[in-house]
Amino acid sequence: MYSEQAEAVLGCIRERKSIRNFVDRPVPDNLIQSIIHAGIEAPTAMGLQPWRFVVIRDKGLIKRISDFCKAALLETLEGYPPEHAEPYRKVLNDPGYSLFFNAPLLVFVLGDERCHQYLYDCTLCAGNMLLAASTLGLGGCWMGSAEVVAESPDLLAELRIPDHFRIVAPLIFGYPAATQPTKPERREPYTIWID
Repeated sequence: MYSEQAEAVLGCIRERKSIRNFVDRPVPDNLIQSIIHAGIEAPTAMGLQPWRFVVIRDKGLIKRISDFCKAALLETLEGYPPEHAEPYRKVLNDPGYSLFFNAPLLVFVLGDERCHQYLYDCTLCAGNMLLAASTLGLGGCWMGSAEVVAESPDLLAELRIPDHFRIVAPLIFGYPAATQPTKPERREPYTIWID
């Protein structure tokens, strides 16, 4: 019914899932560049392209970012009812737990807040990056809870994030481990047709 190219694109969209279990293998530079270049092909309001990228492969730095975020997230649980907070508190207090699931690559997609539509543009960019990673045989996941790294002036300085840029999408990438959970079944979309 569709061309081979269309089927390949639609198949990638259907099959992509969030990966949270990786093998200990670095992602080559050329694949990182391909993922970023797929990102910058995203739609962008007025052609402003408000994105920048911080690519982190240093395992020690990834661990420090994870540890900071875990502590910050624990603080946010203080106001939650115990039955909601306790499962998260248990995981976040585990010293062996990595917020980034030991992925070998962490990429922050940054947006220039001086551009009115930067959140939309950078979100579309991140979506392209996740699809590209899947196509290249990598796994990826958007780790939204890692946005709390913005509360650390020291880490922001170490990551060289300019004042007018904001973290929009913390993304992890790597080679998927053999066992992964099944992608949740998608519900039929609620659609209003107006002809």
